[in-house]
Amino acid sequence: MTALPAALSATLPETSRRSLLRALAGLPLLPVAGAGVGNLLFAAGAEAAATKGAPVAVEFVGMAAPATAAAQAKTTVESSMVVTWADGSKQSFALGYQPLFITGDQVPDGKGGTTLAGGYYDIEGRPILDRSLATPAQFFSDCPDGCNVLAPMEAKVPGVAGNTLFAVVQFEYTTRDSKDASMYGRLPSPIAVLTLDQNKETGALKLVQYHTVDTSPAHGLWITCGASLSPWNTHLSSEEYEPDATALDDQFRAFSQNLYGDPDKANPYHYGHLPEVTVNADGTGTITKHYCLGRISHELVQVMPDRRTVLMGDDATNGGLFMFIADKEADLSAGTLYAAKMAQEAGKDIDKGGSFALTWVKLGHATSDEIRTLADSLKAADIVEVKKEDPKDPSFTAIGFNGKTQWVKIKPGMEKAAAFLETHRYAPIAGATLALSKLEGVTVNAKDKTAYMAVSYMYKSMSDGKSGIKVDAINAGAVYHLPMKAGQSDSAGTAIASDWVPVHFSPVPALIGRDLASPDALGNTADADLIANPDNLKFSEKLRTLFIGEDSGNHVNNFLWAYNVDSKRLSRLLSCPVGAESTGLQALDDVNGFSYIMSNFQHPGDWEKGLHDKIKDSVAGLIDDAYRNRRSGGVGYIHGLPQAV
Repeated sequence: MTALPAALSATLPETSRRSLLRALAGLPLLPVAGAGVGNLLFAAGAEAAATKGAPVAVEFVGMAAPATAAAQAKTTVESSMVVTWADGSKQSFALGYQPLFITGDQVPDGKGGTTLAGGYYDIEGRPILDRSLATPAQFFSDCPDGCNVLAPMEAKVPGVAGNTLFAVVQFEYTTRDSKDASMYGRLPSPIAVLTLDQNKETGALKLVQYHTVDTSPAHGLWITCGASLSPWNTHLSSEEYEPDATALDDQFRAFSQNLYGDPDKANPYHYGHLPEVTVNADGTGTITKHYCLGRISHELVQVMPDRRTVLMGDDATNGGLFMFIADKEADLSAGTLYAAKMAQEAGKDIDKGGSFALTWVKLGHATSDEIRTLADSLKAADIVEVKKEDPKDPSFTAIGFNGKTQWVKIKPGMEKAAAFLETHRYAPIAGATLALSKLEGVTVNAKDKTAYMAVSYMYKSMSDGKSGIKVDAINAGAVYHLPMKAGQSDSAGTAIASDWVPVHFSPVPALIGRDLASPDALGNTADADLIANPDNLKFSEKLRTLFIGEDSGNHVNNFLWAYNVDSKRLSRLLSCPVGAESTGLQALDDVNGFSYIMSNFQHPGDWEKGLHDKIKDSVAGLIDDAYRNRRSGGVGYIHGLPQAV
């Protein structure tokens, strides 16, 4: 074990290394992989704190976009953190990336054996096999997505030498089988609890147990995308691109076949909801699916500090802004669902994403149990009548639905069922604006009472003017900010029981992507020094920093960015393997005195014609070698040096 510098030890002989740093710097550390290196870095930071005074500022210094095949083919972190000390001096600390596993690895099951990371199971818990292989083997996902390290809690898991931490990671889909046939949405999404051993000296994390959660109580999971940590320490999952119950397709029938062994057994109304995972002290997890937050393309949800107000991403064409107000704190099993009516401010920033005043339309109040009962008993034809050609009947309402016009009529007495099970069709009839395109990540800056939402692409229903708004198309997308206020009423004049109601929607000027007139030297079709197609969003209150992960069809490599909301500085922290999406983002300010930026990636080598043409030949072999011929994605985190706030 590396000793503290002699001068520092003599000054404070009774103070532990961890207590010393926190006392002098008031901060956690970003962890490093090796214990010896961690102690050396700790000592350097502590010595600086003792001789230079307390830190007064911290900033991220970004890295250049990778330009070599070796850097483009892996997760690359060449960014740093600069601490400014009280005496005016600055100190730079390099950041790095630490993987926990890649999918397809055999990982410890906590019972003396191993299990397949990202492996798929049917409703009975049996492995689902890829029969396109010469010797059939279990499918595993190449798409780890939403990931949450939970706050420290009671734990009883053997094999942990340091602190026990739990994390939950979900797997959105698998891209292809061994014959390159599309498997998107055809398998029930797995979700797992990870037991992590946190080194008490360095904060480094090690996987000691992987537990696949039994999702059968939730009828299996459908395309689990982003996730968030609830204020009550549970994992809030998602089910996006809800299946159209009026027109079931081959994808959903394949999903049903793989889940139940029967292409007609799965009920579409059981999917498109909010699953919640509770972790137990033994590192297992249980799941509950909430049916009362609207059946939409749930990208993820963000619970506000009141522990009742929930703002939701809706990753769809003709998507909307949705809000849920729970009846009770820390309980999403009952509440009121709202959708926003967006009033565009005429002529304002049309070429930069527009600017919108928000009012809220109440869609209804319900409990999860009553909507689940309706889902169990009703078919689409019981709730709604849909025409794809104009019926010339005034009892039908024309709406935008997934980029196309439909004519819709709600069956008499079915308003509640429509509001919660056919939400995308009911909300525009009720007066809400469903015109957004690919509204993805959501997070909150509590101090400034501002939410942030990612609009990955600003096109189609946002730019065609058919659904109530019209802005110039920006394929690279933007991050919007939403100030929130108390004392608001809904469109009918009824008070909304929340102090966290968004009242406006407009882009953050520095977080608007820029499309290029022609591709650059690497093939990027959007400016590589600005965000493109933002997806994951997480905010650090202590760092005053918004972290932004990309899901870009316009950047050759997807990036993870840090944006300081006070300095307005944007810094590139990480580059994913070429063709991979940045997922699993979580910013943790203090976990047993350490800080973490969790960062996963999915589908490396997802080649897009045109975008990757200039680099594919030089990088493809490296991707295949590292990621099982493009069949694996990765779970890990950024590590580094002491973090000052």
